[in-house]
Amino acid sequence: MTQKKKIKQLLALVTIVLGFMLPTAAQAAVGDQGVDWSVYQGTSGIFGYGHDKFAIIQIGGINAYGMYGQSTYETQVASAIAQGKRAHTYVWYEVGGNAALGEQVLKTFLPQVQTPKGSIVALDYESGASASKEANTNAILHGMRMIRAAGYTPMYYSYKPYTVAHVDYNRILAEFPNSLWIGAYPDYNVTPSPNYNFFPSLPGIAIFQFTSTYITGGLDGNVDLTGITDNGYGRKNTPKTQTPAIKEGEKADNTPKSDIKVGDTVKVNFSATNWATGEGIPDWVKGRSYQVAEVSGDKVLLAGINSWIYKRNAEIISTTNSQPAEAPTVQQSGSYTVQSGDTLSGIAAQYGTTYQQLAALNGISNPNYIYVGQILKLTGQGQSAPQNVSYHTAQWGDTLSGIAAQYGTTVENIQALNGLSSDLIYAGVTYRVN
Repeated sequence: MTQKKKIKQLLALVTIVLGFMLPTAAQAAVGDQGVDWSVYQGTSGIFGYGHDKFAIIQIGGINAYGMYGQSTYETQVASAIAQGKRAHTYVWYEVGGNAALGEQVLKTFLPQVQTPKGSIVALDYESGASASKEANTNAILHGMRMIRAAGYTPMYYSYKPYTVAHVDYNRILAEFPNSLWIGAYPDYNVTPSPNYNFFPSLPGIAIFQFTSTYITGGLDGNVDLTGITDNGYGRKNTPKTQTPAIKEGEKADNTPKSDIKVGDTVKVNFSATNWATGEGIPDWVKGRSYQVAEVSGDKVLLAGINSWIYKRNAEIISTTNSQPAEAPTVQQSGSYTVQSGDTLSGIAAQYGTTYQQLAALNGISNPNYIYVGQILKLTGQGQSAPQNVSYHTAQWGDTLSGIAAQYGTTVENIQALNGLSSDLIYAGVTYRVN
């Protein structure tokens, strides 16, 4: 029997079992496809296709640079909810075999989870493992127990070779059956559907991440094998708990298209075919989010691409007060100590500056990485940062080589400044260029 046939038989069996276990009105997510997001997918996230049903969103975590919060987490959760999708959470869990450090990480981030009780909170364990497989496994299990105790569905994310080398996955499955989320890609070509001939042959896999190139430009594609992405959601796909992000998403979801106003963020529906001016809408626009620059009758002008679209072809992602906000008060001197949940952009907004200025002032090479207890200067001269620090927010069509040429630098330098391991960049993401 081929691997593909085995997987199909497994899915059929799971579907039958769930049919007996769940109410007939429930829609099990077996076979549903979805995506996972981090800061690289921008403020509102990106779905690959109209049939996507869920997003698993990075809240932050810990890496070699320390503990950090993901500035896009809440807005991405709200965006997914606004689009009627199921939203879940994952934590970057680079703790090695240090269970005490893992506990500190989860004590920081579990209170900040914005997806519903019962939803997935996954530990992303794909780097930083210690030499002790037992210690690594203990740290992972300790974290998963904390997630379960907090009322969420624990999952473990990694790749098969890394897992086999560094983790006793059988111990994980003994305590948390069907809790593995495993990535395995046959190649890096655009892959819209899973290739089960390349399925990682491990027991207990509930989610298969089958590609990192779900669409052109890069996006992780996942398939739910057991219905685990239904967790935390009711019959009408409505979260069971209320959080600020969910409330914002539901507000946007319940706002009639006729009420779209300047300043709102809308997504171009995958089903849209033509601009209001008659030209065909290119595929790279569909599923992306844009701010509304102007409203005229049943049409809206999308900022950034200066194109008119009918309201019926747009989906509201977030709403905003069109009245200009009061200018924040600028603190003229002093410093700020980073607290749990802080982001550089949030601190900048609080003190009437920009995250670029704060990064340059404090010698921060990657604005996404700050840590609890770090003391940031709010004004003055940067001592460790060069004074000509520049940033570039990537637009659709940008390439790393093109940006390097624009700023008189090299691809390798930009990669080093931003911790990039490839040439892939994402529209809407800000990169340091010198």
